[in-house]
Formats: sequence, structure tokens, C-alpha cells
Amino acid sequence: MILKKIKISITLILLVTVLFSCKEELLPKPAGFLRLDYPEATYVNFANECPFGFEMNSEAIIKKEKNCGFTITYPKMKATIFLTYNPVRNNINALLRDAQTLTFKHVIKADDILEQPYLNPDKKVFGMFYQVDGNAATNSQFYVTDSTRHFVTGSVYFYAKPNFDSIMPAASYIKNDMQRLMETLKWK
Repeated sequence: MILKKIKISITLILLVTVLFSCKEELLPKPAGFLRLDYPEATYVNFANECPFGFEMNSEAIIKKEKNCGFTITYPKMKATIFLTYNPVRNNINALLRDAQTLTFKHVIKADDILEQPYLNPDKKVFGMFYQVDGNAATNSQFYVTDSTRHFVTGSVYFYAKPNFDSIMPAASYIKNDMQRLMETLKWK
């Protein structure tokens, strides 16, 4: 009787081992990410009748707005850079305050705002570039001035819900274009 119980126990153990050892181990699939490839940026000089010119991405579409303002559209990325121009008429402090206020209104949604000063005394172009990290409405902004006659601001907006993780590749691409625009800006 004991021998019979041992045989049954051994048979059950072997049966259970065979049944559970033959299955493949199931692992969850890792999250997939959309791969976004953008063309390498090539820049062209944009000259116009306004008191400034700059280099811009040849893939972008530029449209003149009122008072020497421009929209630079990136249709594939669903984004637009808005440039505004204001003449300086003893109001440089108000223009600087407005540009900084516009940036810091995003503090509520932003994880961080990085300020990068820009100084080019040879061209008389001085300003600040802001990189806004997080789910803010804009990811990059800047202003430039010669401090006496001209003041230009720029900001990028995406036509999508502000989700930084999703738009990060496009935001990074356009951020580089905005920095190039700011660094090549020349007063006439």
C-alpha cells in the first residue's frame, strides 16, 4: 500500500512537472515609440522690407503679418513660430517686461524654464532665449533688441495638446531653428 502511494505521488509530481515546464515564459512587450525622422535643416537668408533679416529653415513656410510680424509654419510638425516686431520708442523697459511676463506665465505648467542670454555686440543684437520644459503651451521663446530702435520676440506653438513627451522631437528640432534665427538676426 505504501509502495502504491509512493508510485502515485511520483507519477503526480512528474505529471505536474511536465505540464508546467513545457509552457513558454510570457513576457510583456516593451512600449513602442513612434520614430520621427526630420530632414536635416538647411537654412536660407530671409530678406524683406522690415528693419531686420535672418536665416530660416528652408522647409518652413513664412508669411508676413501686420507691422513686420511673421508666422513661420512647419506643416509636417503642426507648429508655428510667431515673430513680432516693435519699434523702441523710450519703452524698452515695458517691452522687456512684456516679453519676460509672457514667458513666465507658463510657470504653472512648466517643469523648468532655462534662460540663455544672447549677446552679439558686433551686430548690436542682445536678447534672451527661453527653453520651457514640461507641458506648457510653448516650449521655446526669445526676444532680441538693439536697445535703442528695434525689438523682436518669437515663440513657438504646436497645434496639439501640450504633452511634452509626445512633441519633444519636433520641439527640439524647432528650438534649434529658433536659436539659428535669433543668432543670425541682423538689423538694417
